[in-house]
Amino acid sequence: MDIYFCSLASGSKGNCHYISDGESFLLVDAGLNGKKVDNKLCELGVDPRKLSGIIISHEHRDHVSGAGVLSRKYDIPIYANRGTWEGMMPIISKVDKNNIKIFKTDRTFKIGNFIIHPYSISHDANDPVGFSIENQGVKISITTDLGCINQVILEKVKGSNLVVLESNHDVDMLKVGKYPYFLKRRILSDEGHLSNEAAGDAILQLIKQNVNSFLLAHLSKENNFPELALQTVRNIMEENDIRVGKDVFIDIIDGEKGSTLYTFATGL
Repeated sequence: MDIYFCSLASGSKGNCHYISDGESFLLVDAGLNGKKVDNKLCELGVDPRKLSGIIISHEHRDHVSGAGVLSRKYDIPIYANRGTWEGMMPIISKVDKNNIKIFKTDRTFKIGNFIIHPYSISHDANDPVGFSIENQGVKISITTDLGCINQVILEKVKGSNLVVLESNHDVDMLKVGKYPYFLKRRILSDEGHLSNEAAGDAILQLIKQNVNSFLLAHLSKENNFPELALQTVRNIMEENDIRVGKDVFIDIIDGEKGSTLYTFATGL
């Protein structure tokens, strides 16, 4: 039984990731409108009616805007912690009470064949989380929308077959860019977003935790671009004698097009 992962989109215009083992089908966040999610899943050959659940990291609109529509259309449960539910209800509108599923941060839960570990992250939301998702020995972690990496996160993510890691902005581009001062402060804070340099430093630490495959995600259109993010991280790897493409795999998620479909063999 193989595990499949594809990012459908990642960025300020919408975040949504797909993971499946062919029996259980999950979305991590649903920040695209329902029609776009339908179309992207159909491109993968996935019937949206098969979705087992949508798990939500935090209540910001670019992570939840399509969740209510999808739940109502296909009778899909939505999983989020209590703080996130409180924040997103005004955005996603009414959801059938049977599809309101509340998990506790740092407490493992299951959806179908997937074991999901929600862990606390630092971001300006009610109770934001990242996710490590396991199935038959394959572990995929999604760690975006956070202002800093700490030892708790490193511990939760260690040993992952793939880490989706935020590489939101170039610090210099952000500082001289057109964003208002308050927004620059927010992004640069410990409750904001990871810079390219911070992503590179996090990868260095995670390589020591037996992780060697990364997708850089949630790139800012205003304060970053894919070539810069990738080159910045490459430079940090080279400065530490780590060969990208040999010692570690690093790629970029296109903000609107998403990623390719990745397959991980479980050995079963």
